[in-house]
Amino acid sequence: MAALGIDFGTSNTAAGVMTANGPRVLPLSDGETTMPTAVFLDFGSGRMLFGNEAARAMMDGHDGRFMRSLKSILGTTLAREKRQFLNEKLTLIEIIARFLSEIRRRAEAASGQSFEEVVSGRPVRFHSRSETRNAQAALDLEDAYRLAGFTSVSFLPEPEAAALATGGTGRLLIVDIGGGTSDFTLCDRTDTGTTVLASQGIRVGGTDFDKVLNLGHVMPLLGYGAQIGSELGGATHTAPRAPFHDLATWEKIAFVYSPALLRDVRKWQRLAPETQLFGRLAEVLDMHLGHDIAYAVEDGKIRANSGQDGRIMLDPVEKGLSADITPEDLQRELTGQTQEIADCARETLKMAGCDAGSVDRIVYVGGSSLMALIRSQIEALCQQARPETSEIFTAVANGLARAAARH
Repeated sequence: MAALGIDFGTSNTAAGVMTANGPRVLPLSDGETTMPTAVFLDFGSGRMLFGNEAARAMMDGHDGRFMRSLKSILGTTLAREKRQFLNEKLTLIEIIARFLSEIRRRAEAASGQSFEEVVSGRPVRFHSRSETRNAQAALDLEDAYRLAGFTSVSFLPEPEAAALATGGTGRLLIVDIGGGTSDFTLCDRTDTGTTVLASQGIRVGGTDFDKVLNLGHVMPLLGYGAQIGSELGGATHTAPRAPFHDLATWEKIAFVYSPALLRDVRKWQRLAPETQLFGRLAEVLDMHLGHDIAYAVEDGKIRANSGQDGRIMLDPVEKGLSADITPEDLQRELTGQTQEIADCARETLKMAGCDAGSVDRIVYVGGSSLMALIRSQIEALCQQARPETSEIFTAVANGLARAAARH
């Protein structure tokens, strides 16, 4: 029986299988080879929607709960907490399992094969600052695959999978920058195969960029950093920061909406010198607009990265409301994150005992590897190397299909 390769990503998921003509990335959604890693619990129909259908339901304002970046909760206490979802009490691991089960079903329909074995991509490190969380995340993901019906589960670090899908020879630095993590593999490729010299990763990715930009440009329009007056006397204090941080964090947005927080915000609005700010925040919480904002920020980031107008349109919150992101904003505000990513690339070279000058090619993989700031840092490190862009969204799935064929 064939084994399936699955690249379960923070933002998007792809699946591949080996054929007589080589690896094939399967169409999973609307004929596309990638599918948003998103789930929508539709309160009206009582159904769970996945991928593009989930995103459309959220954008169309259906009554329900939208969840994205579920991969980021692996290894955290959120993963195994029982919560009420539709008419069931489920953990987020079980929600992920249902998403993976849908991937399996669609892959079987697209390929005409049945799959009980899976080779899954994984970050080099799910959590770069906690060994305990890092180990737990791997266990959580394996449990999700088994709940999805796979009887055999194995893992391959994502940049190592991408290396298997990369042609040519020489010393390669695979740079895989995804939604939640940044991963590197240094390898030597010859006509006879690939030798991995070192792999390293860090829990910083595209969703972290979104959070920084959201907090810097949008959340102040909703009261982030604003003052709230006291019920007695004239003293003021700064609004609590935690709700804004959660509202700007992709994987936490779905859990921000609560009657208690909305009541608090209505109170802040009444006591604040600038009532309009907290009025907007109340609207976001009442109408569940957090993901609308997050998508708008992501879109603004992408356009600013390409040198275009990075205006973030916030009409769902208030007609005509907007915020601007410029390329200079990206340079200034994301320096900390891009520096961490570059430092991780240096650590990969150090682990391998190799000089940056020995790298022949830099191979970029993952949607966030398109960020010019990241590329400039990596190419300054490996100045002799030739940069090239692989199949940004499917190279890992191609490599996993090759690895799955060996099972």
